[in-house]
Amino acid sequence: MAKEQGRKMVAQNKKARHDYAIEDTYEAGMVLQGTEVKSLRLGRASLVDGFVDIDRNEAWLHGVHIPEYSQGTWTNHAARRKRKLLLHREEIDKIERRVNEKGLTLVPLALYFVDGRAKVEIALAKGKKHWDKRATIAERTANREKEQALGRHLKGMRD
Repeated sequence: MAKEQGRKMVAQNKKARHDYAIEDTYEAGMVLQGTEVKSLRLGRASLVDGFVDIDRNEAWLHGVHIPEYSQGTWTNHAARRKRKLLLHREEIDKIERRVNEKGLTLVPLALYFVDGRAKVEIALAKGKKHWDKRATIAERTANREKEQALGRHLKGMRD
């Protein structure tokens, strides 16, 4: 069987980009069981309630839902178990310092395969207030209207 090449997206956490201001991102490997990998290859996962916790110098992914593999037997995995993340020691120490100093949180942004290996993109993020979310939406709308006006102008259409 040929080895997979490239990046295959499994799940994204779009709500995290809405609810948090992303400061820095990291790519981490995951320790998975066989049926979890098979379920992920079918494109089944949810990152909505997920978060990352650092406990005893190890990073753990909590709350990510990877459903049981439909053809699995008694060896099936628990859907919401905590999963160990694979990061370098320096990265874990740096992340832990920033979380403790600045009151940041770690949220998963995406779950994907890179050359056949499961990876998760985690982000150091700061929670947005309600008015921050409104400002982001207003800025996005203003940029969209500006692009549309520019496009109409270049085409010679009137506003």
